[in-house]
Amino acid sequence: MKSFSSLGRGGTQARILASAAELFADYGYSGVGTRDIASRAGVNEVTIYRHYPRKRDLYLAVLDAELQQVKLRGDLLAGIADAGDSQTVLARTFELIAATLAHRPGLLRLMQYSTLELGEDIDPLLRKHLGQLVEVVARYLEPWTGAGQLRATNAKAVVLALIAIVVNYRSLERLFLFDGSGPEVVFKAYADFCAISSHRSASIAETASGSFRS
Repeated sequence: MKSFSSLGRGGTQARILASAAELFADYGYSGVGTRDIASRAGVNEVTIYRHYPRKRDLYLAVLDAELQQVKLRGDLLAGIADAGDSQTVLARTFELIAATLAHRPGLLRLMQYSTLELGEDIDPLLRKHLGQLVEVVARYLEPWTGAGQLRATNAKAVVLALIAIVVNYRSLERLFLFDGSGPEVVFKAYADFCAISSHRSASIAETASGSFRS
């Protein structure tokens, strides 16, 4: 997230966006008023409404500006292509998504607050900016899903699930780790948890089946 000071000379609208980005990322849509943003940006509240008729319009403009900064790393895409097994391809795909999104913690918080507070308003923005990421990465996974080497049969569903883990890793960290680890560690802990749960479910099913036969 760009700081207020780094955009302070970029004009009134840039200062408004920078100030709004910082405040919305810290407190969410409902926790920030236009008066707070105006004070941070050093402008009159009327000036904000001149550029953005509704606070919702300003929030969406902030999210749009942040999502425009999302870029894929070619070296990490190449790592997915070179993976020799399904476990490695999944881990490298997550590494790519984490590297793309997690280094922008302000954006992750904005996306979290957006899903909770704005609902369907953000769907077009997410499709516009993250759609290409999903499409590109899914193409690298399709040989694996097509061969049945990943549990999901839809490559895009895999990418969306991994994006969800990155966006919500702070909440998952509290559930699985409690130590402030990054998203990669959360991913491993979550994958281990799923593997354990799957193994236990299979054991229970096998036990139940044996009991039924007896």
